[in-house]
Amino acid sequence: MSKTMKAICQDCGNYYSKKRLLAGYDTCISCGEENALQVKHTIVPMHKSNYVVVSDKSLLKERYKWKLNMYWEK
Repeated sequence: MSKTMKAICQDCGNYYSKKRLLAGYDTCISCGEENALQVKHTIVPMHKSNYVVVSDKSLLKERYKWKLNMYWEK
């Protein structure tokens, strides 16, 4: 990256820090925070395994379908 190159936010068009651009971000801090707040996810512990990030609710329902059915049958 040259010294004269400017880091311009992809969302709002404002300039932001070159250090942020070098870190791999293409948005300013304000737009990046707005984008991050729109993403929903949860962490699910797997039996005898690692934690798994689930960002799609249908995947979570499918994974624990047997457990949910067990509670609903009561």
